[in-house]
Amino acid sequence: MIILWTDGLIYILITVITLLFFALRGKEHFVRPWKKISQSRTAMVSLVFLVFFLSIGLLDSIHFRSNDRQNHDIISVLDYWANPIRLHHEKSYSAPFAAYLYSKELIMQADQAPYWGYPRLEYGGSHLSNVSEDKAGDIIAKAWLGFIKGAGVIIILCYAYHWLLGRAFFSNKTVNTVFTTLFFLGSSSYMLVELSSYYHVLGTDKVGEDVFYQTIKSIRTGLVIGSLTTLIMLPLAIIFGILAGFFRGWVDDVIQYIYTTLNSIPGVLLIAASILMVQVYMANHQQQFTSLVARADMRLLFLCLILGVTSWTGLCRMLRAETLKLREMEYVQAAQALGVPRGVILYRHILPNVMHIVLISVVLDFSSLVLAEAVLSYVNIGVDPTTYSWGNMINGARLEMAREPVVWWSLAASFLFMFTLVLAANLFADSVRDAFDPRRVQS
Repeated sequence: MIILWTDGLIYILITVITLLFFALRGKEHFVRPWKKISQSRTAMVSLVFLVFFLSIGLLDSIHFRSNDRQNHDIISVLDYWANPIRLHHEKSYSAPFAAYLYSKELIMQADQAPYWGYPRLEYGGSHLSNVSEDKAGDIIAKAWLGFIKGAGVIIILCYAYHWLLGRAFFSNKTVNTVFTTLFFLGSSSYMLVELSSYYHVLGTDKVGEDVFYQTIKSIRTGLVIGSLTTLIMLPLAIIFGILAGFFRGWVDDVIQYIYTTLNSIPGVLLIAASILMVQVYMANHQQQFTSLVARADMRLLFLCLILGVTSWTGLCRMLRAETLKLREMEYVQAAQALGVPRGVILYRHILPNVMHIVLISVVLDFSSLVLAEAVLSYVNIGVDPTTYSWGNMINGARLEMAREPVVWWSLAASFLFMFTLVLAANLFADSVRDAFDPRRVQS
């Protein structure tokens, strides 16, 4: 097993979240909002989609070295499972579920004169003897087989839940909604997996690589940008925001000067300069980056670092304002009068009462960071060009949309998956805000 830098940070983040969950699961002020969230159908459906994307990202974060004799590069568990579509490259563009290339070529056969036509794909639909007559029925049959497999797995999970917990899952509307969503995701996923073994379900790109594989691989990049940037941003925002609001005076002045200076620097220029510095360093130390995967991972890590350094100022300002209000509360004044150390006051009285702002900001900022990666990659200052990301797919689709006939499926696939992830994150963020915001809590 090989642990990349971003893999290690993801494991640390999961460990921290797990420890916080077990530490706070008995706290009423923490449990009550989550109970409210669990009663919202919209929140639970969004959470199911987020967990689905997260599971794919985690599978793509377990890396090892390939045992292929011709290629000993670093691959992930997701790559290993997706070998049928990862290794089946065509010559060039092909449309979704196509059996022929998208552009005409000069076809030369031994028993015929050369002619212009659409050559058959090497892998997509290659099992069909008569494409025009057999393809539609074959797609329906394999889609139905995948649907049955996915539905069977979800039904088994439903009855396992019923048997283990001793309750009927149809009696709870929220649980019913969750399993309905799981049924849709499971059956759809199995359908796509079954079909992708025989067809390129979302077509291929200019070099013949499967677009469905690219889109699935891009999930990890979006999740890494959203989660690791938050992991870097939170300590800076929490520490500086609370210190500025509690101590005021010269401490407040210094911290305000720091984040005001950062806000005055155009973020795009700062990110571009940082990425160029990383590229120069990797070019001068090539012996440290013998693998393309390691080089791309290092650039992704530095992109998370620079986004985290430049995006903590907004949350810091909100925490400063909230701390200025909390330090004047009676219980804080009483603690100071009794001689309680300032560190204890910050930890026991200030920090717990600003965590609702932190949680709300984290969930709301996640979707904006995913979109930021797409924008930065579109202007070529984002992730490495060899990294699978929705931004790189959109960037590559610019020229494809200008050709005739139009190659639309790369842009459509990246837009659909990114839209689904961002929409689920935004809907879940709304529910978290309503549950944790004290001003919205009804007596």
